[in-house]
Amino acid sequence: MCVRQKKRKQGRAHFKKIKSMGKACGKRKGDKNMGEFVKLDPDGLKALREINPMMMSYNVEFAEVTGGTFWKAYTPEQVAGTEEFYVEPTTEGIAAMYKDLMQIYAPIDLYNEKLRNLAKELGPVWVRVSGTWATKTYYDFDGKMNGQVPEGYLNVLTKEQWIGVLDFVKEIGAKLIVSVANCPGLHTAEEPWNPSEAEKLFSLSKEYGVPIDAAEFANEPNMMEETGFPKGYTPAHYRRDQDLFFKWLRENYPECLCVGPSTTGGDNIKFGKGDSEDAGVGGIEQLAAETCNCSDLLDGTTEPLDVFSYHYYNGVSERLASVMPNAHWSAEEANSEAYLETALNFAHTYVPLRDKYVPGGEMWVTESGDAGGGGDTWASTYLDVFRTLNELGGFATVTNGVIFHNTLASSDYGFLAREVFDPRPNYFAVLLWNRLMGTTVFDTKEEIREGAHVFAHSRKDGKDGVVYLVINNSFTETTTVELPKDAVRYTLAGENGNMRATVMTLNGRPLVLGEGNALPSLEGAEQAAGEVELAPGTCTFFVM
Repeated sequence: MCVRQKKRKQGRAHFKKIKSMGKACGKRKGDKNMGEFVKLDPDGLKALREINPMMMSYNVEFAEVTGGTFWKAYTPEQVAGTEEFYVEPTTEGIAAMYKDLMQIYAPIDLYNEKLRNLAKELGPVWVRVSGTWATKTYYDFDGKMNGQVPEGYLNVLTKEQWIGVLDFVKEIGAKLIVSVANCPGLHTAEEPWNPSEAEKLFSLSKEYGVPIDAAEFANEPNMMEETGFPKGYTPAHYRRDQDLFFKWLRENYPECLCVGPSTTGGDNIKFGKGDSEDAGVGGIEQLAAETCNCSDLLDGTTEPLDVFSYHYYNGVSERLASVMPNAHWSAEEANSEAYLETALNFAHTYVPLRDKYVPGGEMWVTESGDAGGGGDTWASTYLDVFRTLNELGGFATVTNGVIFHNTLASSDYGFLAREVFDPRPNYFAVLLWNRLMGTTVFDTKEEIREGAHVFAHSRKDGKDGVVYLVINNSFTETTTVELPKDAVRYTLAGENGNMRATVMTLNGRPLVLGEGNALPSLEGAEQAAGEVELAPGTCTFFVM
């Protein structure tokens, strides 16, 4: 057992001990109600840090912009949990399964009024236009290819499509981050990367008045050839080319942030579940022929990063469960402590790497979601809200940075339903987060435990006071909260008590669009001081 694995095992044991202690001190002796008890103390809170006001951001996949293959949609029955999603295992690898897992989509309409209005309501955000497809996309801004894909590329981006992205970013008041092409169509492994394609993207954006604010060199580069790099590409080639890109960027577009390395897996990351030393570790190795660690991509580079980035998913979806069983969590585990602590475990793993490679910098999760492979069957339901809000709350207690949810409006993990853009429960959850939770993060002194995930921030409206988020992830026990003063309450739940509901309620009112796609009322309810019972499977904001 290596030192890092030993420390991780010790850390898990310590965490379990803390949780056990927390449960003991979170219940009042002699209470008939065996649920958790939380006493809020807004006057005794200690500030931990100030966080990025755009911490909650999202991705628009390159595959959405150009159109093409992306994850096949689940059926309504699979979303409801009444029909099993099953993929027949194959000895030919994941690539042989793609025909059953993918479907072709038309390019997203970024001029759609409904999409723009809903995106704008989330407030100022970063929009990341990237994904694996970005590494292999040709920018046909002069129209010479006439829709034909040049050799060595996978997709073609037109000038009109990119202007659509720029108009969208400008309309909603966002900042733009991209990753650039680095594939066999651009150069061979032995030939250094060149900026001919990147210059098209950056110069058009600048000339149009919507400059690119941040950039990564390719997407998930630690998967090497599987990412789309030239044949025979190695970490040494990547280090060479990343330095070339960031040097070129600083010389020509000095206001643009250099972000990286945008890795997924590697670095002894525990991907998925399991208590044995090798259960779920890495995980990505089953999808890629070769992977490497952050150190392989960054040690010896000469161009420093401005921001450290990585990708995080709790596991893999049902689509990939047959080839990666230890990396998949069932719906019955979606509220469990083991599942919910995954995001925080990732953050704690990457903080030392951030400190090593970008000391004093922010840490960005440039892709995040419940499951790789397009999301689980329940990603579009209320059941995933526990993970989403817990991830935001936990990340803010650890570091400052940005979490890019994957995605805004594609696949089953999108905030909005593909093509029709109806808001899913996660959309309203993060909308409330962005409206209520301010940038000052406080130490609640409450240990995370089943039934009581408690986070506290300043008020987003700038008024004196505190906003608490209390997540009761127990599906059987009521959590009792003692309020020392009057508050405004916002309780989220699945419609009709259904955890896999596609409609979420706020204080009992269904959150659905009204006439003309108007947002429903998101007003809270007055809550008097004293003891308040939070029903099982609910998430509640208290503003006081």
